[in-house]
Amino acid sequence: MDQNVEFILERRVERTMEALVKNRMEAYYAPSAEKAKEAVISLLREGAVVSHGGSQTLIECGIIDELRSGKYNYLDRSAPGLSKEQVTEIYRRSFFADYYLGSANAITEEGELFNVDGNGNRVAAYIYGPQNVILVAGINKIVPDIESALTRLRKMAAPANVKRLECETPCFRTGECMNCHTPGRICCDYVVQGFQRVPGRIKVVLVGEPLGY
Repeated sequence: MDQNVEFILERRVERTMEALVKNRMEAYYAPSAEKAKEAVISLLREGAVVSHGGSQTLIECGIIDELRSGKYNYLDRSAPGLSKEQVTEIYRRSFFADYYLGSANAITEEGELFNVDGNGNRVAAYIYGPQNVILVAGINKIVPDIESALTRLRKMAAPANVKRLECETPCFRTGECMNCHTPGRICCDYVVQGFQRVPGRIKVVLVGEPLGY
């Protein structure tokens, strides 16, 4: 990477981490996906109840594989043979987890977490329930402000996730959010998290490379 570009990205990460800390979230930096996995493992307690929301970032970092290692009481929403009712029950049980993992659709340089959900289970757990929330986000998720976060959602995160999940929505074909009113819509619940009443409950690991959508 060009050293001048690297300088700009480093300052962006620093500003974001400082803002997250001001909003009473813990902030960590990992230069790579592998280091991000190590950072997450260091924050987990073996034997603890662990769950997560849907996240391409967690997959790319190898964190999902770590959760299946047997070290944790892992609520595996993707276990083979689960019925729709059983998956829903895991969603509900996740609110009592010791650790809930995920990523963010965007993180502003003002220390705000921006997330949009279809079912609402992921953003609900981010807000309340699990004792600890650990979010892993690549440098591509950092944006200046909420307006930029919304643009990022419409132009990248939503259509990319729709392709991943094979949802029957207009953006599956257009590659851009159309603000649709279809049953497969994944952009139903919009949540912004800023200053937190419970300090340290949310832990954010920023990664110095692009990850996820």
